[in-house]
Amino acid sequence: MIRSLTCAAFLLALAACGRSDPGLNQTGPDPDLPGVRQTLLPPMKIAKPIGWGDALPTVPAGYTVTALATDLQIPRQMLVLPNGDILVAEGRGGGAPALRPKDVIAGVIKKQGNTKVDSGNRVSLLRDADNDGRPEVRTVFIDNLNAPYGLAFVDGYLYVAEQDALVRFSYQPGQTRITAPPEEVTKLPSQINHHWTKSLTASADGQTLYVGIGSNSNVGERGMAIEEERAVVWAIDRATGARRTVARGIRNPTALDIEPTTGALWAVVNERDEIGPQLVPDYLTSVREGGFYGWPYSYWGQNIDPRVRPQKPELVASAIRPDYALGSHVAALGLSFVRDGGFGGAFSQGAFVGQHGSWNRQDLSGYRVVWVPFTNGRPNGEPVDFVTGFLTADGRARGRPVGVVFDPARRILLVADDLSNTVWRIAPNAATTPPPTRQAPGR
Repeated sequence: MIRSLTCAAFLLALAACGRSDPGLNQTGPDPDLPGVRQTLLPPMKIAKPIGWGDALPTVPAGYTVTALATDLQIPRQMLVLPNGDILVAEGRGGGAPALRPKDVIAGVIKKQGNTKVDSGNRVSLLRDADNDGRPEVRTVFIDNLNAPYGLAFVDGYLYVAEQDALVRFSYQPGQTRITAPPEEVTKLPSQINHHWTKSLTASADGQTLYVGIGSNSNVGERGMAIEEERAVVWAIDRATGARRTVARGIRNPTALDIEPTTGALWAVVNERDEIGPQLVPDYLTSVREGGFYGWPYSYWGQNIDPRVRPQKPELVASAIRPDYALGSHVAALGLSFVRDGGFGGAFSQGAFVGQHGSWNRQDLSGYRVVWVPFTNGRPNGEPVDFVTGFLTADGRARGRPVGVVFDPARRILLVADDLSNTVWRIAPNAATTPPPTRQAPGR
């Protein structure tokens, strides 16, 4: 009886440590940062899947959402080709062995919030030539890939970032399947692959390919030797395959895109875990040449992570504060800037960000697509909810958004949902639509 009461008290205390303070605002350029909360076992909770049934995601008034494709095999990132065809990278990678008992528990919990579908390891093509939301053509465009994630298209070549290599395929306009073997551009760091996703985008002039490479641990607990060329962004010469490291200490840059008014590279980044439900905010940031973003020694600039020993104060002193916080543990996995005026009005300059959703705090965060407004190439204003409804009122998950892509030619937003294995299409009903409700502070 005493043991049961003690266990119950421990679980209650653990749950309390995992709840966030709704009074904190953790979005924007200057987020509220609470004190570090370390516990023997960090609080963990994920939204259990329930499926969509007859429900649909919630979008702002004046917009319509439809399922462009269902029954995919873990859709991640997407790309719109020049002719309007939509490519979808499908699959799951990784395979890092558990290091601590906590890792085993976390693996079990995270698995409960994932799809049970097998990894596609492929790229699918969707062709909706008349833009009515019902594809006339759907094919397996490229098969037998190794956990494809990032996609880019430049000068007749499709580039695919697999978990171990950047490869390319020659493409002919209108092609619906590629069977030729890939040409390797360069190998990518793939030892252990604690974070396996390799994000990808091309520079404004198309000459450089940028690849985001996540860390091999939470905060270096596997040793820093295994973190060589991890938590970095590479710049790869498209013609030669030669690469250089653009930025370091950027824990897990899960999506990259070029801001259209400045041509600057931006990333969404997943930050570290296990020091509280509101540490550390995931973020959206410009990626500065030669920049260091703190991982693992510090977070949000020079805030020291007390778990990391030995420290490197000279490196921490140079750590860059990210540009824009998105909220703690939202798991931002998608980034797409609008172009050519976007949807117009309040959505003419800025970026859509897909938030996959938390697993390590008691009150769920993320599970939505938000809009971050920009002015003159910089974030300017609070994030607003654009696609929601992925969570039910009782905290179960209908879906989980990953990649997002805005198609300026057709004025549609596409959202990959890797829980329901759907690509959602959001389109305006009219030329002018009102802005959605602002996101609550601290989310």
